[in-house]
Amino acid sequence: MGVDYYNVLKVGRNATDEDLKKAYRKLAMKWHPDKNPNNKKEAEAKFKQISEAYEVLSDRQKRQIYDQYGEEGLKGQVPPPGAGGSSTFSNGAGGPNIFSSFNPRNAEDVFADFFGGSSPFGSFTSMGSRSSRFQDGAFGGFSGTENMFRSFGEAAPAGPRKAPPVENKLPCTLEELYNGSTRKMKISRNIVDASGKSMPVEEILTIEVKPGWKKGTKITFPEKGNEQPNVVPADLVFVIDEKPHSVYKRDGNDLVVTQKISLVEALTGCMMNLTTLDGRNLTIPITEVVNPGTEKVVPNEGMPIGKEHGRKGNLRIKFDIKFPTRLTAEQKAGLKRLLSG
Repeated sequence: MGVDYYNVLKVGRNATDEDLKKAYRKLAMKWHPDKNPNNKKEAEAKFKQISEAYEVLSDRQKRQIYDQYGEEGLKGQVPPPGAGGSSTFSNGAGGPNIFSSFNPRNAEDVFADFFGGSSPFGSFTSMGSRSSRFQDGAFGGFSGTENMFRSFGEAAPAGPRKAPPVENKLPCTLEELYNGSTRKMKISRNIVDASGKSMPVEEILTIEVKPGWKKGTKITFPEKGNEQPNVVPADLVFVIDEKPHSVYKRDGNDLVVTQKISLVEALTGCMMNLTTLDGRNLTIPITEVVNPGTEKVVPNEGMPIGKEHGRKGNLRIKFDIKFPTRLTAEQKAGLKRLLSG
């Protein structure tokens, strides 16, 4: 069968695409010739074989042929699957060929394609591939002779690092999240002037809170953190937080309110009066008998739905029925007469 590509990548014959990627990543990083300067000849051979194995097994057609006929089948030594005894493809040397176009690609090209043209070791110089993609342009014009792995374990400078984002909570009332609001945030930070000296400054940032925004919504001000030499300033991120409300609770796009009513109101009906989050007076008639667990839904009186202009969630009314703690004998008799029929 020739070379056992599965054994080369140290995977089973039922390996998935993800298994193959993990295996190739690990082995290619280990055996890249420029990571093995003291054993370069062996590393080059292993690196080439690893790349060839990955190229074959990650391609469905090549893998199917390899699984059936082995390495020889890929290189034109057996008849194609399903072909009759008289049907062959010539390889130009008198022997049958089922995949005459297969020639292993340059191992560096396979490596470059796998990592998207960027260094997995965090540098921005060329890998020395014979492929033209690394000669100019892709890495800022570094020539192919400049090696991305300067020596074992050493990578070229990757430029200034960016500081991690700084997050701050922005508490908002339910009214602000319902109606929208403009918030002014005063920040203090250090900047570096032209001479390299650090100096404190104050800034006012404006945040337009949009109707319908939810807890967890993030507003980012790029690079508004402290400036430092050789460090890209952090992004300043404000995260919406929702203050508790005395009447309403938010549930997604819905507003939920719990109304206390007496047993008489639950049985005979009542009128509810609510002040909405935008200041309107809302009168809601309760005409049906209210049972424990009853929930009345008032459409389009919930929170604004941000991406659907003019639409709102629902107002959901739950009931807390107050039962009497005591009844006189006369009251009990009266209730029996009323409810028995």
